[in-house]
Amino acid sequence: MSAKVAERVDRVLQGGGEDVLQEVVDALHDGCEDYSWIGIYLVEGDELVLGAWQGPEATEHVRIPVGEGVCGAAAASGETEIVDDVNADPRYLACFPSTRSEIVVPIAHEGGVVGEIDIDSDRPAAFDDGDRTFLERIALQIAPYCRSGAGLL
Repeated sequence: MSAKVAERVDRVLQGGGEDVLQEVVDALHDGCEDYSWIGIYLVEGDELVLGAWQGPEATEHVRIPVGEGVCGAAAASGETEIVDDVNADPRYLACFPSTRSEIVVPIAHEGGVVGEIDIDSDRPAAFDDGDRTFLERIALQIAPYCRSGAGLL
């Protein structure tokens, strides 16, 4: 992952403020060519609710039940999901016709999943262990900003 993106995220987190999650999403979107759509979902009850996002257009999936789709599976298990080919995964909830692969990284805080980073790519198999490590680090860093109701649509 780009050191420039990591540095920008670190600066955002050091600055704090109201729009930390949106600024992190913007940094990932601007700095990672293969990240075509990025969203941070926050857990609200038994649903994931879309908060900050960046991409060419909004998704219709602004609320996803925990356990449903790739996003819901990651929230339920607390484990990162990497899908190399969304068309081959029956759990995938189609957002955009151009999406070919997806990574979903749970955000844990105080013993539970409080949200997740969801990233789509228009390239098949766009995500690897480097993306996983990088995004899991960011998930740890932003966890305190992911309290219920923060920045939800």
